[in-house]
Amino acid sequence: MELVGSTLASTCAHPRSTSANLLPAISAMTSSYKNRFPHYALPPCLSLPWRPDAYYKTASITPTLAPYSRSSQGLTPSKMLPFVSNRTTLFTRYTPDDWYRSNLTNYKESETSRHSAERLRVDTSWMIHDKDQQTKKTQAESTKNLGERVNDIDFWKSEIRHELDEMIGETNALTDMKKRLERALAETEGPLQVAQECLLHREKRMGIDLVHDDVEKQLLTEVDVIGSCRERMQRYLDKSIAQLASNRAAQHELEKDLADKQTAHRIDDKCHHLRNTSDGISYYRGVERVDATISVPDSWAKFTDDNILRSQRERAASSKLRGDIENLLVVTTNEMWNQFNGVNVAFTNRIAETADAKNKIQTHLAKTLQEIFQTEMSIETIRKAIRDKGPPLKVAHTRLDERTRRPNVELCRDSAQIRLVNEVHEIDETIQTLQQRLRDAEDTLQMLVHAKSTLEHDLAVKANSLFIDQEKCMGMRKTFPNALRLVGYV
Repeated sequence: MELVGSTLASTCAHPRSTSANLLPAISAMTSSYKNRFPHYALPPCLSLPWRPDAYYKTASITPTLAPYSRSSQGLTPSKMLPFVSNRTTLFTRYTPDDWYRSNLTNYKESETSRHSAERLRVDTSWMIHDKDQQTKKTQAESTKNLGERVNDIDFWKSEIRHELDEMIGETNALTDMKKRLERALAETEGPLQVAQECLLHREKRMGIDLVHDDVEKQLLTEVDVIGSCRERMQRYLDKSIAQLASNRAAQHELEKDLADKQTAHRIDDKCHHLRNTSDGISYYRGVERVDATISVPDSWAKFTDDNILRSQRERAASSKLRGDIENLLVVTTNEMWNQFNGVNVAFTNRIAETADAKNKIQTHLAKTLQEIFQTEMSIETIRKAIRDKGPPLKVAHTRLDERTRRPNVELCRDSAQIRLVNEVHEIDETIQTLQQRLRDAEDTLQMLVHAKSTLEHDLAVKANSLFIDQEKCMGMRKTFPNALRLVGYV
C-alpha cells in the first residue's frame, strides 16, 4: 500500500514549531520505525521524523493542487486545495491501533537496551581487569624473547665477521695471483704476435719461395705452442675470474647477512628497550594482520650456517686454484723458450740456402738478356722486309683496278692480266711467309722475355725472401721476453 502525506504546500509553507523538550530520543525513534514502514524519498523539509505529516506523500501532483500558502491567494476557486472532507478519497492515514502498537514497541526496546547496557558494564569491568593482567604478562614474555633474540644475533654476527675476514684475505691472494697470470698472458701476446707476423711476412714471399719449409713448420709449431699456453692460461684465468666471482658472491652474502643482522640487532634491541612510557610509540592499524615473515628460527640459523659453509668451500677451492696457476706458469715458460730456440736455428739454415740460390739466378739472367737483344734485332729486320713489299703490291693492285675499266670486248684475259694476278699472289705469299717468320721470332722473343721475367721475378723473390727472413723476421725475434716476465713478474 502506498502511503501518502499532506501536500507540499501544507508542510513547507506553514511549518509547525515543536518544543525541544517534547521530542523523543533520536535513537528510539530510529529503532521504533526501523523496518516497519516503507521508506520514501522526502523533500528536505519533510525529513524530520517527528513531523506527523512526514509519513504522507502526495499521491499525484497536478496543476490544480497548488501550494497552500500566501502565494495561493488571489487564485480562482478551481485552482485552490479542496477541503479535508473532500480529500478522503485521495489520502490514507494510520489507525489509532497502529499508533498504540508503535508506542508499546518503543517502550519494550528501550527496556531491553537498558538491561543489556547494565550487564555489559559489569562484564566490561571484569574484562578490563583480566585483560590488563594478561597484557602485562604478554608484554613481559615478548621483552624476554626479544632479549634472547638479540643474544642469538650477536653470536651469529661474530661467526660471520670471522669468516668474512678469512674470505677477504683469500680473495686478495687470488686477486694477486690472477694479476700475475694476466701479466704472463699479456707477455705471451708479444711472442705470439712475432710468430704470426713472421708467418704473415713469409706469406709475402713470391712464387716458388712460398715453400712449406722447416722454418714455416717451426713457426707453426711455435704458434701452436704459444696458443696452447695462452689457451691454458686463459682457461685458468677464466677459472680465477669465476672463482673470484664465487668468492665475492659468498663474501657478498656474508656482508649482506651481516648487514641484515646488524639492522635486525638494532631494531630488536630498540624493541627490547621499548616501554609503555617510551617516546615514539604509536598506533599502526592493521599491522598485526601483515605477516611479512619469511623464515622460522631453524631456517634462520640454517641460512647463516649455509652462508658460512659456502664461504669455507669457496676458500678451499680458491687456495687449490692458486697452486695450479703457479705450476702452469712454470710449465708454459719452459715450453715457449724451447720452441723459440728451435725456430731461430731453422731461420739461420734457410737464410743460407736462399742466398746461394740468389747468386745462381743472377748468372742465368745475364745470359738471357744478351739473347733477347739479338732476337729483337732480327725481328726489326723482318718487319722492314714486310714494309718493303708494300709498294710493289700497291702497283699490282692499281694496275688490275685500272684494267677493269676497259670497255666491252677490250676486257680481255690476256697474258698481262694473268701475270698481274700471279704477281699479286706471289707478293701475298711472300708477305705471309715473312709475317709467319715474324711471328716465330716474336714468339721466341716472348719466350726469352718470359724467361727473363721469370729469372728477374725469381731473383726478386729470392731477394724478398732473404730480406723477410734475415731482416724482418730475425729482427723481430730479438724482442722475446725473458723467463721472469713469462711467469708474471714485473
